Amino acid sequence: MPNLTDSLTTPDGRCPVQSFTPDGDGPWPGVVMYPDAGGVRDTFYQMAAKLAGFGYAVLLPDVYYRHGHWAPINIATAFGDANERKRVMSMMDSVTSDMMASDAGAFFDYLAARPEVAGERFGVCGYCMGGRTSVVVAGRQPDRVAAAASFHGGGLVTDTADSPHLLADRIKATVYVGGAENDASFTPDHAEQLDKALTAAGVEHRIEWYSAAHGFAVPDNPPYDAAADERHWTAMTEVFGAKLAG
Repeated sequence: MPNLTDSLTTPDGRCPVQSFTPDGDGPWPGVVMYPDAGGVRDTFYQMAAKLAGFGYAVLLPDVYYRHGHWAPINIATAFGDANERKRVMSMMDSVTSDMMASDAGAFFDYLAARPEVAGERFGVCGYCMGGRTSVVVAGRQPDRVAAAASFHGGGLVTDTADSPHLLADRIKATVYVGGAENDASFTPDHAEQLDKALTAAGVEHRIEWYSAAHGFAVPDNPPYDAAADERHWTAMTEVFGAKLAG
Protein backbone atom coordinates (compact mmCIF):
# COMPACT_ATOMS: atom_id res chain seq x y z
CA MET A 1 0.00 0.00 0.00
CA PRO A 2 1.67 3.27 -1.10
CA ASN A 3 2.17 5.77 1.70
CA LEU A 4 3.90 9.12 2.13
CA THR A 5 5.30 10.83 5.22
CA ASP A 6 5.03 14.60 4.99
CA SER A 7 4.14 17.74 6.93
CA LEU A 8 1.85 20.64 6.14
CA THR A 9 1.41 24.19 7.35
CA THR A 10 -1.51 25.09 9.59
CA PRO A 11 -2.24 28.45 11.24
CA ASP A 12 -0.39 27.13 14.31
CA GLY A 13 2.71 25.55 12.75
CA ARG A 14 3.79 22.39 10.96
CA CYS A 15 1.67 19.27 11.31
CA PRO A 16 3.20 15.87 10.48
CA VAL A 17 0.92 13.75 8.31
CA GLN A 18 0.95 10.34 6.71
CA SER A 19 -1.03 9.67 3.56
CA PHE A 20 -2.10 6.30 2.19
CA THR A 21 -3.42 5.48 -1.28
CA PRO A 22 -4.57 2.32 -3.05
CA ASP A 23 -2.32 0.47 -5.44
CA GLY A 24 -2.66 1.62 -9.03
CA ASP A 25 -3.57 4.90 -10.66
CA GLY A 26 -5.86 7.49 -9.10
CA PRO A 27 -7.27 9.85 -8.47
CA TRP A 28 -9.30 8.72 -5.48
CA PRO A 29 -11.71 10.48 -3.10
CA GLY A 30 -9.92 12.03 -0.12
CA VAL A 31 -10.59 11.19 3.52
CA VAL A 32 -9.12 12.56 6.75
CA MET A 33 -8.90 9.97 9.53
CA TYR A 34 -8.82 11.37 13.07
CA PRO A 35 -7.29 9.13 15.77
CA ASP A 36 -8.53 8.53 19.29
CA ALA A 37 -7.04 10.00 22.46
CA GLY A 38 -3.88 7.92 22.00
CA GLY A 39 -2.97 9.88 18.88
CA VAL A 40 -1.25 8.62 15.75
CA ARG A 41 0.51 5.26 16.21
CA ASP A 42 1.01 1.92 14.49
CA THR A 43 -2.58 0.74 14.81
CA PHE A 44 -3.80 3.88 13.03
CA TYR A 45 -1.25 3.46 10.25
CA GLN A 46 -2.78 0.03 9.72
CA MET A 47 -6.33 1.38 9.86
CA ALA A 48 -5.57 4.18 7.40
CA ALA A 49 -3.96 1.69 5.04
CA LYS A 50 -7.01 -0.55 5.29
CA LEU A 51 -9.34 2.33 4.46
CA ALA A 52 -7.13 3.25 1.51
CA GLY A 53 -7.54 -0.30 0.28
CA PHE A 54 -11.25 0.36 -0.19
CA GLY A 55 -10.39 3.04 -2.76
CA TYR A 56 -9.59 6.24 -0.86
CA ALA A 57 -6.68 8.63 -0.46
CA VAL A 58 -6.42 8.78 3.34
CA LEU A 59 -4.69 11.51 5.32
CA LEU A 60 -3.71 10.67 8.90
CA PRO A 61 -2.63 13.82 10.80
CA ASP A 62 -0.80 14.20 14.11
CA VAL A 63 -3.55 16.06 15.95
CA TYR A 64 -1.16 16.67 18.88
CA TYR A 65 1.48 18.44 16.78
CA ARG A 66 1.27 21.55 18.95
CA HIS A 67 2.92 19.49 21.72
CA GLY A 68 6.05 18.98 19.63
CA HIS A 69 7.70 15.55 19.74
CA TRP A 70 5.37 14.08 22.35
CA ALA A 71 6.11 10.72 23.98
CA PRO A 72 4.13 7.83 22.47
CA ILE A 73 0.99 6.77 24.33
CA ASN A 74 0.32 3.11 25.11
CA ILE A 75 -3.45 3.23 25.02
CA ALA A 76 -3.71 -0.30 26.45
CA THR A 77 -2.26 0.84 29.76
CA ALA A 78 -2.55 4.64 29.74
CA PHE A 79 -5.81 4.90 31.65
CA GLY A 80 -4.63 2.55 34.37
CA ASP A 81 -1.74 4.83 35.30
CA ALA A 82 -2.73 8.04 37.09
CA ASN A 83 0.09 10.15 35.65
CA GLU A 84 -0.31 8.85 32.14
CA ARG A 85 -4.08 9.26 32.29
CA LYS A 86 -3.58 12.88 33.35
CA ARG A 87 -1.20 13.46 30.44
CA VAL A 88 -3.57 11.91 27.90
CA MET A 89 -6.57 13.83 29.18
CA SER A 90 -4.59 17.07 29.14
CA MET A 91 -3.48 16.50 25.55
CA MET A 92 -6.97 15.54 24.47
CA ASP A 93 -8.53 18.60 26.13
CA SER A 94 -5.93 20.87 24.53
CA VAL A 95 -7.40 20.33 21.05
CA THR A 96 -10.23 22.86 20.87
CA SER A 97 -13.04 23.07 18.36
CA ASP A 98 -11.42 26.16 16.83
CA MET A 99 -8.21 24.18 16.36
CA MET A 100 -10.12 21.28 14.79
CA ALA A 101 -11.73 23.65 12.31
CA SER A 102 -8.58 25.54 11.33
CA ASP A 103 -6.52 22.37 11.06
CA ALA A 104 -9.18 20.77 8.87
CA GLY A 105 -8.97 23.66 6.44
CA ALA A 106 -5.24 22.99 6.06
CA PHE A 107 -5.82 19.25 5.70
CA PHE A 108 -8.40 19.79 2.96
CA ASP A 109 -6.16 22.26 1.15
CA TYR A 110 -3.39 19.66 1.21
CA LEU A 111 -5.66 16.94 -0.18
CA ALA A 112 -7.08 19.23 -2.86
CA ALA A 113 -3.55 20.00 -4.11
CA ARG A 114 -2.54 16.35 -4.41
CA PRO A 115 -2.77 14.84 -7.92
CA GLU A 116 -3.85 11.49 -6.51
CA VAL A 117 -6.93 13.03 -4.84
CA ALA A 118 -10.24 13.57 -6.65
CA GLY A 119 -12.83 16.22 -5.92
CA GLU A 120 -13.12 19.28 -3.70
CA ARG A 121 -15.27 17.74 -0.96
CA PHE A 122 -13.98 15.07 1.37
CA GLY A 123 -14.81 12.44 3.92
CA VAL A 124 -13.86 12.59 7.58
CA CYS A 125 -13.86 9.75 10.06
CA GLY A 126 -12.75 9.49 13.64
CA TYR A 127 -12.68 7.46 16.81
CA CYS A 128 -13.25 8.54 20.43
CA MET A 129 -12.10 12.19 20.44
CA GLY A 130 -11.67 11.88 16.69
CA GLY A 131 -15.33 10.98 16.38
CA ARG A 132 -16.19 14.31 17.98
CA THR A 133 -13.74 16.04 15.66
CA SER A 134 -15.44 14.56 12.61
CA VAL A 135 -18.79 16.06 13.58
CA VAL A 136 -17.22 19.40 14.53
CA VAL A 137 -15.40 19.61 11.21
CA ALA A 138 -18.56 18.74 9.28
CA GLY A 139 -20.22 21.73 10.95
CA ARG A 140 -17.31 24.14 10.85
CA GLN A 141 -16.17 23.28 7.29
CA PRO A 142 -19.56 22.50 5.74
CA ASP A 143 -18.67 23.23 2.12
CA ARG A 144 -15.73 20.84 2.20
CA VAL A 145 -17.17 17.77 3.92
CA ALA A 146 -19.42 15.40 1.97
CA ALA A 147 -19.56 12.59 4.54
CA ALA A 148 -18.64 12.31 8.22
CA ALA A 149 -18.37 9.13 10.28
CA SER A 150 -17.96 8.99 14.06
CA PHE A 151 -17.23 5.76 15.93
CA HIS A 152 -17.49 5.52 19.72
CA GLY A 153 -17.17 9.29 19.66
CA GLY A 154 -17.53 11.12 22.96
CA GLY A 155 -18.79 14.61 23.66
CA LEU A 156 -21.10 14.86 20.67
CA VAL A 157 -23.72 16.38 22.94
CA THR A 158 -22.65 18.55 25.88
CA ASP A 159 -23.94 21.52 27.87
CA THR A 160 -21.23 23.81 26.48
CA ALA A 161 -21.59 26.44 23.78
CA ASP A 162 -19.31 24.48 21.44
CA SER A 163 -21.24 21.20 21.61
CA PRO A 164 -21.08 19.50 18.19
CA HIS A 165 -24.83 18.92 18.07
CA LEU A 166 -25.38 22.68 18.03
CA LEU A 167 -23.67 22.78 14.62
CA ALA A 168 -26.41 20.67 13.02
CA ASP A 169 -27.94 23.54 11.06
CA ARG A 170 -24.59 24.20 9.36
CA ILE A 171 -23.85 20.62 8.32
CA LYS A 172 -24.19 19.73 4.62
CA ALA A 173 -22.58 16.29 4.87
CA THR A 174 -24.17 12.92 5.44
CA VAL A 175 -23.43 11.93 9.04
CA TYR A 176 -23.01 8.42 10.43
CA VAL A 177 -22.61 7.84 14.16
CA GLY A 178 -21.75 4.44 15.63
CA GLY A 179 -22.21 4.47 19.39
CA ALA A 180 -20.88 2.03 21.98
CA GLU A 181 -23.02 0.39 24.63
CA ASN A 182 -22.85 1.71 28.20
CA ASP A 183 -20.69 4.64 27.14
CA ALA A 184 -21.03 7.61 29.49
CA SER A 185 -19.53 9.89 26.83
CA PHE A 186 -22.38 9.10 24.39
CA THR A 187 -25.59 7.91 26.04
CA PRO A 188 -29.03 7.12 24.61
CA ASP A 189 -30.13 10.59 25.76
CA HIS A 190 -27.22 12.14 23.86
CA ALA A 191 -28.17 10.12 20.80
CA GLU A 192 -31.77 11.33 21.02
CA GLN A 193 -30.68 14.97 21.28
CA LEU A 194 -28.27 14.58 18.37
CA ASP A 195 -30.89 12.84 16.25
CA LYS A 196 -33.43 15.60 16.93
CA ALA A 197 -30.92 18.33 16.06
CA LEU A 198 -29.84 16.67 12.81
CA THR A 199 -33.43 15.85 11.83
CA ALA A 200 -34.61 19.41 12.48
CA ALA A 201 -31.74 20.69 10.33
CA GLY A 202 -32.57 18.31 7.48
CA VAL A 203 -29.23 16.51 7.72
CA GLU A 204 -29.10 13.03 6.18
CA HIS A 205 -27.84 10.86 9.03
CA ARG A 206 -27.88 7.53 10.77
CA ILE A 207 -27.16 6.77 14.42
CA GLU A 208 -26.61 3.12 15.31
CA TRP A 209 -25.61 1.19 18.40
CA TYR A 210 -22.89 -1.43 18.52
CA SER A 211 -23.00 -4.28 21.02
CA ALA A 212 -19.51 -3.46 22.21
CA ALA A 213 -17.69 -1.07 24.53
CA HIS A 214 -16.06 2.30 23.89
CA GLY A 215 -12.95 1.63 21.79
CA PHE A 216 -14.49 -1.27 19.86
CA ALA A 217 -13.08 -0.32 16.44
CA VAL A 218 -9.43 0.36 17.33
CA PRO A 219 -7.37 -2.86 17.51
CA ASP A 220 -4.94 -1.82 20.26
CA ASN A 221 -7.73 -0.69 22.62
CA PRO A 222 -8.51 -3.20 25.39
CA PRO A 223 -12.28 -3.20 24.54
CA TYR A 224 -11.59 -3.94 20.86
CA ASP A 225 -14.30 -6.13 19.34
CA ALA A 226 -13.58 -7.85 16.02
CA ALA A 227 -17.23 -8.24 14.99
CA ALA A 228 -18.03 -4.60 15.75
CA ASP A 229 -14.86 -3.58 13.91
CA GLU A 230 -15.93 -5.38 10.74
CA ARG A 231 -19.39 -3.84 11.01
CA HIS A 232 -17.87 -0.37 11.33
CA TRP A 233 -15.83 -0.81 8.13
CA THR A 234 -18.94 -1.87 6.26
CA ALA A 235 -20.96 1.09 7.53
CA MET A 236 -18.24 3.63 6.82
CA THR A 237 -17.45 2.44 3.33
CA GLU A 238 -21.16 2.38 2.47
CA VAL A 239 -21.53 6.04 3.49
CA PHE A 240 -18.32 7.12 1.77
CA GLY A 241 -19.08 5.08 -1.33
CA ALA A 242 -22.44 6.81 -1.72
CA LYS A 243 -21.26 10.37 -1.05
CA LEU A 244 -17.65 10.81 -2.14
CA ALA A 245 -16.79 11.58 -5.75
CA GLY A 246 -14.70 9.01 -7.59
